[in-house]
Amino acid sequence: MFLGEYHRTIDNKGRIFVPSKFREDLIGGIIISKGFDERCLFLFSKDGWKRLQDKILATPVTKKNTRKFSRWFFSSASEESMDQQGRTRVPQNLIEYAGLKKDIVLVGVSDRAEIWSKEKWDDYYKQADLEFTEDDDTFEKLEF
Repeated sequence: MFLGEYHRTIDNKGRIFVPSKFREDLIGGIIISKGFDERCLFLFSKDGWKRLQDKILATPVTKKNTRKFSRWFFSSASEESMDQQGRTRVPQNLIEYAGLKKDIVLVGVSDRAEIWSKEKWDDYYKQADLEFTEDDDTFEKLEF
């Protein structure tokens, strides 16, 4: 399970230190792909990736948008490993997609982690914090 917020840096070789709390879940391998919000990246364990892949592949291939999404999403994915120091490489195309500079944030989102540029994460989180702490019925709309 991936939980928490971790501030890291990305080196000039595109490597990041994976939070120690995430490493046990990632021993079998890492899949990094494009994310959906604000050009973040998704980081999955192989098992987590397989579950998502199965859901996507269960949608009808006869639908044009399914094929289009599958090409876009799966073509961005990269299988990576973790070195003995707990680092993994982020491919250059994904670094560019997410606008990653030196400072990044890894965010645990239960079944996956997300990799954000620090600037985008700060902006996103401030907006979400306002949205979810205002006195409105946002939480009433969520079905727990």
